[in-house]
Amino acid sequence: MTREVLRRPLLTEKATLQAEKGIYHFEVSPNTNKIEVAQAVAGRFGVAVDSVRMSWQKSKHKTQFTRKGARHGVKSGYKKAIVQLKPGHTIDVFAPIEGKDKGAL
Repeated sequence: MTREVLRRPLLTEKATLQAEKGIYHFEVSPNTNKIEVAQAVAGRFGVAVDSVRMSWQKSKHKTQFTRKGARHGVKSGYKKAIVQLKPGHTIDVFAPIEGKDKGAL
């Protein structure tokens, strides 16, 4: 039984600028480690991984003010992996992943 290690690429302004340097950001499942992330990226995209850094993105408390009062909520946190590839290797994060169903959103 294999579990999904990489959930999605993080496409922020900072991540897009760092992708030009060979550094890519991914949201990963909470119980993964650096070795599993490196193997998953190498297996899925066929690239050589130089290093992996991990961090937790904290959850954020959000408040929306309406006419009837304030609504409070929490935007959930996640685990983030920053993967640096060896020189000469790139990942096209905008290309569709082969494992997904075609036509599904």
